[in-house]
Amino acid sequence: MPVADFATYKQMLENAFENQFAYPAINVTSEITANAALKAFADLKSDGILQVSTGGGKFASGQVNGDMVMGAISIAEHIHRAAANLPVNVAIHTDHCPPKNVDDFMIPLIEESERRVAAGLLPLYQSHMLDASGLPLEENLDLSVPIYERMAKIGQIIEIEAGVVGGEEDGAAGSEDTPEEHLYTTPEDMVRVYERMSQVDGVYMFAATFGNVHGAYKPGAVKLRPKLLKEGQDAIKAKFGPDAKFYLVFHGGSGSEKHEIEETLGYGVVKMNVDTDCQYAFTRAVADHFFKNYDGVLKIDGEVGNKKVYDPRSYMKLGETAMADRVKEACEDLHAVGKTLAAVPA
Repeated sequence: MPVADFATYKQMLENAFENQFAYPAINVTSEITANAALKAFADLKSDGILQVSTGGGKFASGQVNGDMVMGAISIAEHIHRAAANLPVNVAIHTDHCPPKNVDDFMIPLIEESERRVAAGLLPLYQSHMLDASGLPLEENLDLSVPIYERMAKIGQIIEIEAGVVGGEEDGAAGSEDTPEEHLYTTPEDMVRVYERMSQVDGVYMFAATFGNVHGAYKPGAVKLRPKLLKEGQDAIKAKFGPDAKFYLVFHGGSGSEKHEIEETLGYGVVKMNVDTDCQYAFTRAVADHFFKNYDGVLKIDGEVGNKKVYDPRSYMKLGETAMADRVKEACEDLHAVGKTLAAVPA
C-alpha cells in the first residue's frame, strides 16, 4: 500500500480509538532503521507510524551536510518508496519540533508537502508534532492553532502537547530536572486545548502528559497516572457533549510497565512513541556481533581479519532484525497485530 492519505490516516486513528488499541510510533534516523520498522509492521499486519526528529533528520543528512530538513526529506522519500508494496498502511510523522525550530524545520517540511499536494501527490509527511509544551498553555495554543489551520488545508494532521514529558530525548522539551507538577496535564488544561483546537476543521492528536518520561528507567522510577487521561476525556464530554474526544498520544513508551500501557488504551491513547528501546535493541545486536567476532572484525597482530564479519552489512542486518523484533513487541503490547485497514490481496 502507498503511504496513508488523509482519509486513511483519519480512519486509522478512529479505528484505534473505537477498538482500544494504539499504533507504535517508531523514531527512525536512517534507511535501515526505517526498514526495520516497516518489516515489523508488514510481518504482523499492523499499520504504524514512522517518525523523524530534528536530530534524526540532521543525522540522516550526513556529517557533510548536517541539514535536518534535507535528512527528514530523504528519509520520508525512502519510506514512500519502501512502503509502496507492503500490505499495511504507514504514516510518516515528525517528532518533538520545539518552537525554536518551527521556522527552520517544521515550516520547510510543510512547504515541501504543499508543493507535492499542488502537483497532485500526497503530502511528504502525514503529520507533524509541534511541541510547545515548554510555553504557557495559551502561548502554546496561539502558536499551534495557526499552524494547524495551514496543515489542515493540505490534509495533514498535527500533534500537540500540553504538560512536559520528563527525561532526556532527542529534540524533546523536557529535561531530567523538570518539576514534578509539570509532568501532569490537568483536566482544565485539556478542556482549554479542546476548545481552541476544535475551532479548526481538521484532525489532531494530543499528547497529554500523565507523568510519562522519555528514556528507559528501572521499574518504579516513573510514576504514571493514566487515570488523568480518563479525567480529561470525561471533562471535555461534560462541557462539549458526548461526541467530544481526544486522540491521545503516549510519549515515553520505552520501559513502561505493560499493565500501564494497557490501561491507557481504554482512555483514548491511539499512538505510543517507542525510541529508546529500539535504539538499544539495534545496538545490542551489533555489540554481540563484535564481541563474538572480535578477531574477525579487527586485523589483530598482522592478520587480515574476516571480511564476512567486518562488512558493515553483516552486523547492520543483525541490528535491523533485532530492532524489528522490538517493534513487533510494541505492536503486540498495543494490540495492533493483524488490525491493518489495508486491503490484503486474496
